[in-house]
Amino acid sequence: MSFSQQRVVRSPTGADLNLFVKLADGRPRAVIQINHGLAEHAARYARFADFLGERGFHVYAHDHRGHGATKAPDAPLGRFADKDGPAKVIADVDAIHDLIANEQPNLPVILFGHSMGASVALNFLLRHSARVHAAAIWNGNFSAGLLGQVALGILAWERFRLGSDVPSRILPRLTFQAWGKAVPNHRTLFDWLSRDEAEVAKYIADPLCGWDASVSMWRDVVGMALNGGKDAGFAGMRRDLPVGIVGGEKDPASDYGKAIGHLAKRMRAMGFSNLVSKVYADTRHESLNEVNRDVIMADFAAWADGVLKS
Repeated sequence: MSFSQQRVVRSPTGADLNLFVKLADGRPRAVIQINHGLAEHAARYARFADFLGERGFHVYAHDHRGHGATKAPDAPLGRFADKDGPAKVIADVDAIHDLIANEQPNLPVILFGHSMGASVALNFLLRHSARVHAAAIWNGNFSAGLLGQVALGILAWERFRLGSDVPSRILPRLTFQAWGKAVPNHRTLFDWLSRDEAEVAKYIADPLCGWDASVSMWRDVVGMALNGGKDAGFAGMRRDLPVGIVGGEKDPASDYGKAIGHLAKRMRAMGFSNLVSKVYADTRHESLNEVNRDVIMADFAAWADGVLKS
């Protein structure tokens, strides 16, 4: 499993984005633009890219600011930026989208986002939905509401108390660690990611995964999720955009799949007419690394085929 290309793309934000590309086998039909999750990186999507490449899809996946091998003067590992982090992350996504448009000018683009990447993708869509053919919003949670506001308060207190942008001490306990402890008979605190022990072990062994995000990165991530929870923000988004919303029944990060249904219900009530959603039974957070990933990937390909024909 590997991408066919790896290169650096300079973003207008000043970031040198580490980009992976997998070119389709045979005649390409569309491009999948992948947005990865928090405390991981784009190289972890190589298996998915191989799967998609065999089915006629080009894949472009970059490391977000503060992740993987992407470099920026204001974004060491664990931080988006000194300020305006979400805006810079979205601008980076836009830069990759511009690159795709230049390199693959006649191909439709399907935007894909997992977890934090789901927030990135949705926030991109709120401004630029006309630029994509369809969007897949996976394993996100835009239902935090009051809890999200409480998290922002905790982060503000941490920033004041610690005096600098250092790793948050409290948010990991309330999220990753709490979710790990909630898994019955867990072996590790990362078992909430997948039932596949080998995949969890690879995540733990990867130095570019599982690190503690800074206070500012947590604030930016929570802020993007809260922004996706405001109906008013959807005013400029195409109502006919094909959207696929996916999650897992055993994923604590999405409130055990409830957040998936909540987002789908909200969007349908706002008039989105081409939306499908699915919560997979017994599935934890990383759908693409779960024991039922072959079924999930096949379902994605079938959905993508459908939206390309519509």
